[in-house]
Amino acid sequence: MPGLKLVLFRALAASSAVFFLASATAAPEEPMLLVAKRSFEDPVYGATILLAKPVQGGGHVGFIVNRPTKMSLAQLFPEHEASKKVADPLFLGGTVDMNLVFALVETHGSRKDGTIRIAPDLFLAYETKAVDRIIESESDHARFFLGMVVWRPGQLDDELDRGLWYVDEPEAKLVLRRKTDGLWEELLLRLEARANTI
Repeated sequence: MPGLKLVLFRALAASSAVFFLASATAAPEEPMLLVAKRSFEDPVYGATILLAKPVQGGGHVGFIVNRPTKMSLAQLFPEHEASKKVADPLFLGGTVDMNLVFALVETHGSRKDGTIRIAPDLFLAYETKAVDRIIESESDHARFFLGMVVWRPGQLDDELDRGLWYVDEPEAKLVLRRKTDGLWEELLLRLEARANTI
């Protein structure tokens, strides 16, 4: 079990995450995969792929899926034995709640462990106990993030109207692909070709 320091670290920003993610569970709209267009020149979001989920009130939450950091769970939690066994790096999920660890895990069917369905076959853990369980027993089909993306009501709609993103359907295998080098370019070429045939 994690030490007190681990629990406190992950609980620091939980209040805002819980608010946004609880709203996501009640939103009827479907999740989407956002792929930044070439014209979207931004130091954080340029050349990114995001998994986005609508929340009540017209906002959205999401995670960047192709920004691995140089940090690992073992470096972040050196006293947590299960974290030392996770070889994959932590990913930068977004700029909100960057001191909170989130987990996306692939699961077919349903779960009853404090996670929420964020896309087909993808569940999100944001509570400490749920994240710990995934680190300890499901890390081989999960990804761990620092931070998330939050769009205010109407903000993502405005970005879409400005033509900053391609929109595609999220697939668990793609979202959790281990090697993300070249993934943005791969999706971009596919979506550009699709747009040019419409």
